[in-house]
Amino acid sequence: MAGKREQNREQNRQALIGAVLDSVAEKGISETSVSEIIQRAGLSRGMIHLHFGGKDNLVQAAAHHSSEAYYDGLETLLQTAGDSPQERVEMIVRGDLSERVLNQRNVSIWYAFRGEARNRKAIAEYSDTRDGRLRGMIHNAFARIVREAGTPDASGAARDATHGTLALLEGMWTDFLLHPDRFDREEAARIVFRFLAAMFPAHFSLAGAIRPKQGKRGCNSSP
Repeated sequence: MAGKREQNREQNRQALIGAVLDSVAEKGISETSVSEIIQRAGLSRGMIHLHFGGKDNLVQAAAHHSSEAYYDGLETLLQTAGDSPQERVEMIVRGDLSERVLNQRNVSIWYAFRGEARNRKAIAEYSDTRDGRLRGMIHNAFARIVREAGTPDASGAARDATHGTLALLEGMWTDFLLHPDRFDREEAARIVFRFLAAMFPAHFSLAGAIRPKQGKRGCNSSP
């Protein structure tokens, strides 16, 4: 019996979180009222207070859920990547620009939460371009690349590559938000990899294909 109650509890929580995200995607946060949420979830008003203590906590939980879903997908992709740091960077870039991640619903939700970030610090951590978790993944990969390449000012090069990559990806999300019908995913990836190939020509090609290694340090020089 206890197991069944816990299952129902979790189902109700997920229904409320899903209702918030659906409403935010379609109407924005300002129009995501308690009435809207319970109508979409098919639950009573009291369920919000029972499971979350109020609407604000529910919205925060929805922002957290959206962020975790992004990282769960990213971790799944990274499990299919090779061991090299450049393969991990490529997988992150292509995953971030994929239709599964970069779509109208996800972009609408992310920018809606981001609009609340200034006034709601609890939400800010889930919509920050300087998100430590994503930044750490990318920076660790670039740190390995600059060590392998013997790049002068290795820490500065890894930092700049990280910041530049994140800035370009955010720009692509903004472009998709404003021009979804004209957005070209391959063109977006090519722009990011053009930047990376300019910084690390021995590790990245313009098309985003990882350069095959020849010996310990040698690399194929053709794109």
